[in-house]
Amino acid sequence: MIILTYILTTLITFIIMEGVTWCTHKYIMHGFGWFLHEDHHQPGYPHVFEKNDAFFIIFATPSILLFFFGIRPELNFLFFIGLGILLYGLAYFLIHDVLIHRRFSWFKNTQNWYLRGLRKAHKIHHKHLDKPDGECFGMLFVPLKYFKKVQ
Repeated sequence: MIILTYILTTLITFIIMEGVTWCTHKYIMHGFGWFLHEDHHQPGYPHVFEKNDAFFIIFATPSILLFFFGIRPELNFLFFIGLGILLYGLAYFLIHDVLIHRRFSWFKNTQNWYLRGLRKAHKIHHKHLDKPDGECFGMLFVPLKYFKKVQ
């Protein structure tokens, strides 16, 4: 029973992270954190790293702390919340940096309708080069209209 609880904790955390990501992207990255996120919206940014990459460190910190406190004094649910955050972070990296922005050429020729829909939604998000007027702040769950455009 406890194993099922840990699996559900990890899965629920992963799902909740999409909402956290949406809110963080809209209200922090496109809000007071724009000074870190702005270079990410500039086409052809020439550097391997962007200031926007600082958000990976910021968002990894809670997961690391939850892992630390999730094994002290013995394994507990905090570890599995940290695991859910880590797994979402890995999915985010694969979708955002690998598939969408092609920082690595691993999924260059995918014809998967879901992945193509995510890519289309993010391209719409990036058509706005400034902080205001953004749309589609999610990463893994985006409005259906973006999937209809890639069929």
